[in-house]
Amino acid sequence: MAGWHEEVWAAVPPDALPERFEQRRELLLSDVIAGQRVLDLGCGDGRFSAALVGAGASVVGVDAAAEALRRAREHAPEAEFVQVDEGAPLPLADDSFDLVWCGETLEHVVDVALLLGEVRRVLRPGAMLLATTPNHARLRVAFEALAGQPLERRLDPHSDHLRFFTAHTLRELLSGAGFEQVSVITVDGPPLLRRSLVARAR
Repeated sequence: MAGWHEEVWAAVPPDALPERFEQRRELLLSDVIAGQRVLDLGCGDGRFSAALVGAGASVVGVDAAAEALRRAREHAPEAEFVQVDEGAPLPLADDSFDLVWCGETLEHVVDVALLLGEVRRVLRPGAMLLATTPNHARLRVAFEALAGQPLERRLDPHSDHLRFFTAHTLRELLSGAGFEQVSVITVDGPPLLRRSLVARAR
């Protein structure tokens, strides 16, 4: 898997902004308190880590790709970055974070249940996971098909997206992982056709 992650990042231009960066940064910072210890899980090029540092958080970013982490260290030199192996336990202490940010990451993960178990382990009691992921609700997929976008485009076998969530399936996944307070909302677009999911879970 390591080679695959590197291939994905080799194809990303160095100046490319994460998708919906401004909206997602605003969302993230609305839940951050200065002084918190925050895990940026699937940190990519570190732009969200940099925003967290700017908000006064103590940040640890993890990613499976060395190229992503190289870029992250340039964008957020004040943060700590750790490379992790896909499917392996996070090399982080129990109960050590006030917030875990998992932005547009779950859809890329092979073993989501294992990862969420690790998230629960490293979160302090009562602390929160904040996650975003694309929304694959039935009506939105049908609307795209009627608008002439073939299903094959959404489910491209060459894509780096391995998982496809609706609000219902994401809520069930988080509850099944042991989170007791789970909220999933849809954002970005008109009602019933929103592009993204935002989950908060404790």
